[in-house]
Amino acid sequence: MFTFEPFSMVFTMAPLLQKSIRALFWAGEHVAPSLAGRVAFELFARTPDARRPSQREKRALERAGGLLAEARRHSLTSRFGCLTAFEFRPADGTVWRGTVLVLHGWASRTEHMKALIEGFLAAGYRVISLDLPGHGHSAGRRLTMVSAVDAVHVAGQWFGPFVAAVGHSFGGAVAVNAAAGSVKGIAPLAVDRLVLIAAPSSMPTLFRHFGRALSLGERTYRSFVDRVEVIAGNPLHHYVGSLQLGRIALPTLVLHSRDDREVAAWHAEDHAAAGSHVRLEWMNGLGHRRILADPGVVTRSVAFLSDANRVALAG
Repeated sequence: MFTFEPFSMVFTMAPLLQKSIRALFWAGEHVAPSLAGRVAFELFARTPDARRPSQREKRALERAGGLLAEARRHSLTSRFGCLTAFEFRPADGTVWRGTVLVLHGWASRTEHMKALIEGFLAAGYRVISLDLPGHGHSAGRRLTMVSAVDAVHVAGQWFGPFVAAVGHSFGGAVAVNAAAGSVKGIAPLAVDRLVLIAAPSSMPTLFRHFGRALSLGERTYRSFVDRVEVIAGNPLHHYVGSLQLGRIALPTLVLHSRDDREVAAWHAEDHAAAGSHVRLEWMNGLGHRRILADPGVVTRSVAFLSDANRVALAG
């Protein structure tokens, strides 16, 4: 079954709670579909409580403790609240090769990006890892594409321009949307390249799956979808990776595993359909989360930026 982090909470709810929520939306469809759609959107945007990590989370936080202790921690302010960004600098005496922006996925945080951060540091890049709203050390319990892109915009003002934006899962979708300037009123991110790891390409598909998970009626679903244009300035069908990457034509590396159970393989193929400027490399057998710690993924990501530097020097 295809699932995705923004609504995986729906599938992990107790059966009785699921049934009760669906019954409420059934009633809303007949009584107040506009209100029910707005409620559905708020449920869609609700993030897990970062203050209550699972045992697996705790182990990941412990493993990354030393790395974060070496970082410079910055508190930033966006329109949607307080953000935390971690700045990692190469060793003293190293000539910086540029700045890389790293973006985690839904229900994730900077600590989970440890392998990538260390890889870019070792190659001489300064790394800015941003905890998105409602995640990690940033404030709140809510995340939308608008608040995510706004957070990236603030990071860009402080630390940009970037030689690359590297995003895992939802963070990859955020990188694409930030670079494409898909939220009205927010300027496109100044970035040279993108690296998308296990990233979804189609927001319409995510909305459809969420609507089915909650058994939303037609009028409620329409209200749910309409919230996108209200807050982002563009309708939902605008948010498709192949269309966005096709418009901006940035060199892009897509890394994905065919056995990914959270973001199906066709999302990677959709990204690659944007044009020859998108390179798709399969990292099979790594699923959705193991892919983050794989040495081959780190090597390919760093090499993709190194290729750009060699081309620039040759020019």
